Amino acid sequence: MNKNIITKHYTNNKEILNLENINPVPFIFLLLFTVGMFFSEMSLSFVINEVITRFIRDGILVLSLLLPITAGMGLNFAITVGALSAQIVLILAIDLNFYGITGFIIACFFAVVLSVILGYAIGYILNKVKGKEMITTIIIGFLANGVYQLIFLAGYGTFIKPRNTEIILSRGVGVRNMVDLAPYRNILDNIWKINVGDIIIPVFMLIVVLSFCIISAYLMNTRLGQKIRVTGEDMQKAESLGININSVRINAMIISTVIASIGQMIYLQNIGMLNVYTAHLNSDIFSGAALLAGGATIRKAKVRHAVLGIFLFHSLFIVSPQAGQNIFGNAAMGEYFRSFVAYGTLVIALILNKNKLY
Repeated sequence: MNKNIITKHYTNNKEILNLENINPVPFIFLLLFTVGMFFSEMSLSFVINEVITRFIRDGILVLSLLLPITAGMGLNFAITVGALSAQIVLILAIDLNFYGITGFIIACFFAVVLSVILGYAIGYILNKVKGKEMITTIIIGFLANGVYQLIFLAGYGTFIKPRNTEIILSRGVGVRNMVDLAPYRNILDNIWKINVGDIIIPVFMLIVVLSFCIISAYLMNTRLGQKIRVTGEDMQKAESLGININSVRINAMIISTVIASIGQMIYLQNIGMLNVYTAHLNSDIFSGAALLAGGATIRKAKVRHAVLGIFLFHSLFIVSPQAGQNIFGNAAMGEYFRSFVAYGTLVIALILNKNKLY
């Protein structure tokens, strides 16, 4: 008996120490950031300020990816639909003159309602294509973008009558490319800020994002979270345990879409401007890249991966343009490198974890 215990203990330690279990992606990003920081010659306080801003701006969007991955559906590129829900409601709120913190809260409520409906539809579709969820969510994102563009480029001013003509193009049909979100700009960021030397810390928003981190971690320990985990590990085993896997997967997509819509609301109030036709683009790619940069895979992701990934990914994003300017004499090289980093992260993570895809 003791021999069996020792053998089991040795085997477990061997698995823990197995180098194959170490994800090199965070170390690659840390190395690239260190090199970029050196050549960019940026001040540390500037980089820290920018990283904090991006953490509160993009943190919740990244967290929206956790549940679908745990449920075995891979990266949910359909979080674009959640982002679109937020943008639709914000445009309507500006059109109907819902301003101030009250208007923002009302907009958040309706964004959540819309994202619940759309999240259910996405989950229903994905239950029909088990095993092909990632490519399906990409197509769903494209479809949702096309419908959204049609409504606000051709429908607004024709069958949808605007009240606020300032957001409409001069021809009377279609919403302008840029809509000013002045009534909501930094409406949450400015609630509670403190200065520590040259570093500005938006305490309230940090608490909000960290609260979502805690809620996400707690959710995985609830009964629903356990069902999601079992479903992601083995759907046949989950069914044998009496778990309705279709319902579990739909719930995971609903929660993911809701969190994404809230994340986009926070993102847009931080930016203060809504680029109507492009603000949602790349929200899925950048969020997925940030998560993978933190050491997550498309089969396993935790809150710590999201937090670490946001800091690593966006730190490199901040220093790369100036580093490109100083190394090559051309800032455009740094901008190209940003896109390379985003898509390259996905490719590297998929290659390194190719044995974990199925």
